[in-house]
Amino acid sequence: MKVVNLKQAILQAWKERWSDYQWAINMKKFFPKGATWDILNLAEALLEQAMIGPSPNPLILSYLKYAISSQMVSYSSVLTAISKFDDFSRDLCVQALLDIMDMFCDRLSCHGKAEECIGLCRSLLSALHWLLRCTAASAERLREGLEAGTPAAGEKQLAMCLQRLEKTLSSTKNRALLHIAKLEEASLHTSQGLGQGGTRANQPTASWTAIEHSLLKLGEILASLSNPQLRSQAEQCGTLIRSIPTMLAVHSEQLHKTGYPTVHAVVLLEGTMNLTGETQPLVEQLMMVKRMQHIPTPLFVLEIWKACFVGLIESPEGTEELKWTAFTFLKIPQVLVKLKKYCHGDKDFTEDVNCAFEFLLKLTPLLDKADQRCNCDCTKFLLQECSKQGLLSEASVTNLMAKRAADREHAPQLKSGENANIQPNPGLILRAEPTVTNILKTMDADHSKSPEGLLGVLGHMLSGKSLDLLLAAAAATGKLKSFARKFINLNEFTTHGNEELAKAASVRALLFDISFLMLCHVAQTYGSEVILSESSSGAQVPFFETWMQTCMPEEGKILNPDHPCFWPDSTKVESLVALLNNSSEMKLVQMKWHEACLSISAAILEILNAWENGVLAFESIQKITDNIKGKVCSLAVCAVAWLVAHVRMLGLDEREKSLQMIRQLAGPLYSENTLQFYNERVVIMSSILEHMCADVLQQTATQIKFPSTGVDTMPYWNLLPPKRPIKEVLTDIFGKVLEKGWVDSRSIHIFDTLLHMGGVYWFCNNLIKELLKETRKEHTLRAVELLYSIFCLDMQQVTLVLLGHILPGLLTDSSKWHSLMDPPGTALAKLAVWCALSSYSSHKGQASSRQKKRHREDIEDYISLFPLDDMQPSKLMRLLSSNEEDANVLSSPTNLFLLISSILGSRTAGPHTQFVQWFMEECVDCLEQGSRGSILQFMPFTTVSELVKVSAMSSPKVVLAITDLSLSLGRQVAAKAIAAL
Repeated sequence: MKVVNLKQAILQAWKERWSDYQWAINMKKFFPKGATWDILNLAEALLEQAMIGPSPNPLILSYLKYAISSQMVSYSSVLTAISKFDDFSRDLCVQALLDIMDMFCDRLSCHGKAEECIGLCRSLLSALHWLLRCTAASAERLREGLEAGTPAAGEKQLAMCLQRLEKTLSSTKNRALLHIAKLEEASLHTSQGLGQGGTRANQPTASWTAIEHSLLKLGEILASLSNPQLRSQAEQCGTLIRSIPTMLAVHSEQLHKTGYPTVHAVVLLEGTMNLTGETQPLVEQLMMVKRMQHIPTPLFVLEIWKACFVGLIESPEGTEELKWTAFTFLKIPQVLVKLKKYCHGDKDFTEDVNCAFEFLLKLTPLLDKADQRCNCDCTKFLLQECSKQGLLSEASVTNLMAKRAADREHAPQLKSGENANIQPNPGLILRAEPTVTNILKTMDADHSKSPEGLLGVLGHMLSGKSLDLLLAAAAATGKLKSFARKFINLNEFTTHGNEELAKAASVRALLFDISFLMLCHVAQTYGSEVILSESSSGAQVPFFETWMQTCMPEEGKILNPDHPCFWPDSTKVESLVALLNNSSEMKLVQMKWHEACLSISAAILEILNAWENGVLAFESIQKITDNIKGKVCSLAVCAVAWLVAHVRMLGLDEREKSLQMIRQLAGPLYSENTLQFYNERVVIMSSILEHMCADVLQQTATQIKFPSTGVDTMPYWNLLPPKRPIKEVLTDIFGKVLEKGWVDSRSIHIFDTLLHMGGVYWFCNNLIKELLKETRKEHTLRAVELLYSIFCLDMQQVTLVLLGHILPGLLTDSSKWHSLMDPPGTALAKLAVWCALSSYSSHKGQASSRQKKRHREDIEDYISLFPLDDMQPSKLMRLLSSNEEDANVLSSPTNLFLLISSILGSRTAGPHTQFVQWFMEECVDCLEQGSRGSILQFMPFTTVSELVKVSAMSSPKVVLAITDLSLSLGRQVAAKAIAAL
């Protein structure tokens, strides 16, 4: 038998006192061919013979050391053999084994097959368990020795054990191999549990659970020892062992930074452009930024509050100011409640929020300015809301309020005469939120039972800024869609009147008009998608939805004045023209208001033609327009909607009378014979008409004075300077933002306009060019943080362009490689990874409401890019994935990871290969705990072997990150790559 022969050969060598060199030569003569030394268990046989007596046999140990040095035996077989020795009372034998481990424990390697590399992982896990048991036994003996008064021997052995433990664990490579071994062990247990496998021969039974148990036992023993150096060393080893399962998720947080412009900009973007959006996507986006930038939780929460206060201070007066107030005091506390679930736990998060407020209170000028703008103690309102949501303890709230109250004693106050009559918006918004709920309940009642009572409620809503307050509160709390649905139902209810008296007819007319105007105002302020119902086949589409989709002018929406929707039944048109022309005022009884609204466009065309041809005089036109706007303002809105579409189609010399008619319809009617709430309705009508006419008035260089409400109803409209190339505007605004270090609301709107005008490729390409011009490291990092937040305007489309066109263009064109040098190249790699991760994490969901608001004729439909059905591959996934069998993909540079793989495999090194290194490192740096780093799963297995050839990228952590460790093949590939490093 071979084992007997091997034993005999070892004994013969000992008897004849062969030197280690002679032993090796003779052994090769005895066993010339066939099985390897590992299969013959040479390491185990040598150790078995060496450890027979109370002290080790030095000659046989020298043979083992020679076998290790000459690579006759693998490290794996030696570790396995050592881990089988368990008589820890034999000090000299234990110390000899520790000396053998010291030869190679920090430079393990294996260049064999993948199975052998996995074997090294397993044997290292067993050796770690052995070391822990050995350390615990030594510590126990030291404790007993102390009690007996003979500590010296035990202390020496314990120090040796801890030294080997520390040496083994301080190697990242070893920890990576142990990480694989732990996953391999878990997989083996799973398959055995399912009845799919048995134990492997010659493998010790060490498990991660056993290691954790040994670690606990060691801790208990060491707690009773007085030597601080040994205890500290043991604690350090324990920390390293506990970090192995999460070694891909451990990142150092950026404690040195005080500002995070990305968080600031994401919050500003959401508050400025997406108040109606659901909180969950915002929470996920913020958490993505927090993870990617390793932001500590207190500073993260602080940055959210800072952005809210800046938004409050700089928001234009009127609707935008109310939207920001609702966002800050209603929506953000809800966002923080959801963030709490992602962070640590209730107690820790509450402490972090408290810490964030402590930091915030130090920003006295910011808080003072916000208080001055809102005419109240903003912090107090915010603290009360956070307390209601369970984000702060009562003690913290009391303490923070007292600190802010003391600071406010020294704050610059407005003169009492100026602010005495101003009611603070935060208080109004917080009171409006429960009112929204009550109104929704009222709107659920049967409208036919008490229409007068309902009219009273709606009339109250129209007074002052009540409507905008209620809408902002509804938008911030996710109730706006429900709010709009109730008003659509009310509007539908009022379209018909059966056998009604004059009073009932006027109430019905008012309910129709107020609901119509409110819905127009909601659509213009918050986006038309808030109005639209979920499409259900067979259901009749309400009148207002039909009118809004086909007849209502919106930014970027071109209407056709000859569309059939503008041309209803001719008999209805004729009767409406006669009514407008002949009556002294509009009739109300049994009036079908929806038919009148749909017929008004054709009626206006007839009236315009009659005026053009001299059949009607200007006085008649005045009488007709007074009739149109005299009772219900919605008729005037429908008339102007068609006139706006009509004027676009006319030549310069043909527009005068149409524009004059718009002018006539825009002004209020000064008459005593108007219906209730006329002035309030005219204010809303004027705002609606101003929005409708803005584009066409700019194009025709016409001015129409709309009745002023004292505030700018369109603060973010027409921000681009005239007669200036948009590329200049883009570079100029980005330069200013970069210099300032943060994005403001006005800049966000300018970027949004430029993205819409220039298209995604133009926008992204020119901003990347600006990034690559930067040469100072701190500027490039700031630029990345700002660009990421700007790209959030349409992240998925920007990512497709960046990964599919811009990066491949830079990586495959050698004339552009110089632009990828550090620091701009590093920055671009970071930006690309951030964008890819963000888009990938949200690709299964629909485009956000912010992105849907923009009419995008320049790109493919979102659903084809990001299909809702998981079975369909989205464009982003196709772009990242590596289907090498697809010839089209291989011939196209748009497949990013195949391109990266080919760059690694090519013989040409340069900035492009360094860019790949930075890209991979950033992917690893952004990994989440317990995940495979999302986009890295698209990396082909072949890339791993190419990767480890590049010395700068020969990092165990990188290898672990880019292989799918949930698969057996992935673990084998990773083990083979790491063991060869």
